[in-house]
Amino acid sequence: MKIDGRKLDRATQAHLRRQVVLAVRGGMTQAEAARVHGLSLRAVQKACARAREGSLRALKDDARGRPAGHTLLSQAQQAKVRSIIVGKLPDQLKLPFYLWTRQAVAQLAKRECGVDLSPTTVGRYLKAWGMTPQKPVRRAYERNDAAIAAWLAEQYPLIAKQAKRECAQIYWGDEMGLRSDHVSGKSYAPAGQTPLIRATGQRFGCNMISAITNKGALAFMVFEGKFRAPLFVEFLRRLLRQVEGKICLIVDGHPVHKSGVVKRFVQANAQRLRLILLPGYCPELNPDELLNQDVKTNALGKSRPANKGEMIKAVRSHLHSRQKQPAIIRNLFKEKHVRYAA
Repeated sequence: MKIDGRKLDRATQAHLRRQVVLAVRGGMTQAEAARVHGLSLRAVQKACARAREGSLRALKDDARGRPAGHTLLSQAQQAKVRSIIVGKLPDQLKLPFYLWTRQAVAQLAKRECGVDLSPTTVGRYLKAWGMTPQKPVRRAYERNDAAIAAWLAEQYPLIAKQAKRECAQIYWGDEMGLRSDHVSGKSYAPAGQTPLIRATGQRFGCNMISAITNKGALAFMVFEGKFRAPLFVEFLRRLLRQVEGKICLIVDGHPVHKSGVVKRFVQANAQRLRLILLPGYCPELNPDELLNQDVKTNALGKSRPANKGEMIKAVRSHLHSRQKQPAIIRNLFKEKHVRYAA
């Protein structure tokens, strides 16, 4: 039975090498010595070669690996590389990568520090630096970070104070399109066998507009066709009929929201309605985006409508259910990026 030398301590390994060398010198063949001592023939050959080049003392195993505390990158170099990774993207540094992969970090270390690192070594460094592989969140180049910071620090707090003073309700609104070929979620299947689902090959869709509050209220309208100003005005009329008192409706900068038709309607109802626009290109600040995702996942993604009528029915049914579940709507405001509106 062969011995797995990798599981033995260094002293035992050295003793076995000494024994097989003495056996070979005593007249035993290398193959016989390997069989008797439970080692591989290759291990016996290497031990005999080391003894010929030196002596039996050469069979003593030296400490393996790098000395304790030794690293390829100094602490200063590690801090430099980490700060670059956290602060910028590869394409900003003219590296041929879109994301920070181990290969990208290796090229960065080579360029900045003149050190060649293997992907495995890079992985160890990244782990030591507290970094993990994560799915990135997309942000538009056009977004104005200063305007977003001002919204969070100044504008919204003032809106909230004014709404409280006037006993107005703050609604967050958004529009979304739905398609029949949308699939979300996962399905169990044998490993290596991608599951198949059957659905209509026809493509159809519908649209929805909704508005929610951090108290759990939900108003919605499901419609066909394009989103235009008259349709948005109709939604505002319904909202005014459903809600008592004043309303602050916060929406994105969609052209319809800024159209003349909408502006005239808002002005005509200024005593009860105020329309407020979010900064551009920051959908993550709108809690209603989370309701959109909920509808895609639970109303559409888990059903297989055969036609547009079935799709509209499924979406309306799900939204009616959510109207009766205010706790779920309130929970949307607990997400980190919209917690400021809770």
